[in-house]
Amino acid sequence: MQDTATLKKHAALFDEMGAALGLDLQQQAIDGGLPRDEISEAVLRCTKCAHPEQCASLLAVSSPQPVGPPDYCRNLDLLTYLGEQGR
Repeated sequence: MQDTATLKKHAALFDEMGAALGLDLQQQAIDGGLPRDEISEAVLRCTKCAHPEQCASLLAVSSPQPVGPPDYCRNLDLLTYLGEQGR
């Protein structure tokens, strides 16, 4: 089981990556487009990533273009799918 600090860190990374892609993950959850179970699974997948500091650094860079998830992102498919659904 993951400790609370790790879960919070990776939940924030997942949310920030969504925001960097122009996604409002919270609103998608409220609207039913992103079930809570899927959010939980996404956070757990994120905790297994070997590159959270690289991800945080990528997200910290200010850019006029939305940042895409890196190739190593364990939630790449989900975030790409959600982005396509929002178009």
